[in-house]
Amino acid sequence: MTDNPADITEAMKRLKQAYPESHIALNFGNPLELLTAVILSAQTTDVAINSLTPALFARCKTAQDYAGADVAELEMLIKKSGFYHQKAKSLIGMGKILVERFGGNVPQSLEELVQIPGAARKTANIVLWNAFGKIEGIAVDTHVARLSKRLGYTREEDPVKIEKDLMNILPKDEWGRFAHLLQDHGRAVCTARKPDCTECFLNDICPSAFKV
Repeated sequence: MTDNPADITEAMKRLKQAYPESHIALNFGNPLELLTAVILSAQTTDVAINSLTPALFARCKTAQDYAGADVAELEMLIKKSGFYHQKAKSLIGMGKILVERFGGNVPQSLEELVQIPGAARKTANIVLWNAFGKIEGIAVDTHVARLSKRLGYTREEDPVKIEKDLMNILPKDEWGRFAHLLQDHGRAVCTARKPDCTECFLNDICPSAFKV
């Protein structure tokens, strides 16, 4: 944490007022679809993933479908996601792990989820909170990392260390929602290149206001 962080309670209050319907931007209908979408979302936008998942989910409905999928066919279905060669291999690996170790089901613990190809802590936290309502950590993506630093909640660059800093200052029951709120604010106002500090409702408490 920095020397002059934004008041976390006040920041959360304002963020909740601004984004009352804050929720995950990825479209999914079950835990497997969410896990798949999050794995695909690395290094690309949720909008891009939402544009390709309907066809993918129509083709692959179970872990067994992914485990037995043809890699070339998967690559064609997910090409718009970027890095599709590696992601196709990850999805097949995901399917195999789910079938071999978890009976074809998405596991419900962080320790088990991170065993899946393409699923690190961020992915595990997203799946646990949004698919199962479970909280074991905070999903730190680029928006959460950027805004946490600008608001003075961390000096770290490593997502795991940022997550630890945030977990130390936030009540556990706020961990899941906090990530969504920062993602919404990061997309709408506190963007990477040109944050709109003039219009930001946190500018009176943010230590980085008008300095980025």
